[in-house]
Amino acid sequence: MNMNDSKPISEQFLEDMRNIVVNAQHNAVRGVEYTRMKMYWCLGERIFVEEQKEQNRAEYGTFLIRNISENLEKEFGSGYTERQLERARKFFRTYSIESELHSQFNWFQYRLLSAIDDENKREYYELETLNNAWTGRELERQINSDLYERLLLSNDKETVLDVARKERIPEKPTEIIKDPMYLEFLGLKRKAHYYEHALEESIIEHLQEFLLELGNGFGFHSRQKRILLEDDEFFIDLVFYNRLLHCFVIFEIQTTKLTHKDLGQLQMYVNYYDRYEKLPDENPTVGILLCTAKNDLLVKVTLPEANKSILASEYKIHLPSENELLEEIKEVITLAENRTIGDSG
Repeated sequence: MNMNDSKPISEQFLEDMRNIVVNAQHNAVRGVEYTRMKMYWCLGERIFVEEQKEQNRAEYGTFLIRNISENLEKEFGSGYTERQLERARKFFRTYSIESELHSQFNWFQYRLLSAIDDENKREYYELETLNNAWTGRELERQINSDLYERLLLSNDKETVLDVARKERIPEKPTEIIKDPMYLEFLGLKRKAHYYEHALEESIIEHLQEFLLELGNGFGFHSRQKRILLEDDEFFIDLVFYNRLLHCFVIFEIQTTKLTHKDLGQLQMYVNYYDRYEKLPDENPTVGILLCTAKNDLLVKVTLPEANKSILASEYKIHLPSENELLEEIKEVITLAENRTIGDSG
């Protein structure tokens, strides 16, 4: 039989072969990353055990790490600086049970997690990294944008952790919607004013990053959704669906401080979706007004007292500075203390 007459290779067969190669390469990289992570854990363990022999000498740990670093760097090159070895020791002291290490995590991720002293905060980021398959850079971004603290501004610690542990299904939008939202990934320069269309365009261009900022369960549904009320035509900026809340989530974008008119328009859109788009087994639609600044009292007075469907969230185009982060953490601590006093009273 002439080889030229044989049946051509199908595209599906070639795709299968490519997937085998890609999966093998991916597993090889993961294997290297896991081995590297375990190496630093073992270095941390050995340093810690050696330190215990000289517990009465406070300066011994610094002396020990300095000497280890000098010797290892001479033989193996970079990667064994004093700072790296101190991180390895912290890594072991934070995660001292070897069998509980996650094979999905790499050294960079464990380095970030080990630097968090608050156990609840560290557990939250560890769980969310597993739940959402965050890369090291995504985890770093969420920590730097103080995601945990932002959620605590409208929720108690137990609720935030229970959702992360998947022991609780979110019941209220405030359990997963953050305020403020950080949109630094849009790469926008700091200007006094942006056109709403330009901001919306930028969000669509960076949709994956925007979904990461939104959090669990969000999926994109439509943009500039057209609705017709007799002869009047309206366009909703962005519509998402959240599978955890089982509802549509409408986003209206304002590049200025919000007004009562903005809230009224968003309420109309929410009403429309509840009456004409929502299925009987779905939960009421949620409306989020993204704005540069808000007046909480204005929001409270404008909306009904029993309002649970309309939220206002400020957006910021840069991540918080260290001072801003400290101020937000102080606000969270004050809020938690007030809740405790209220519960005991």
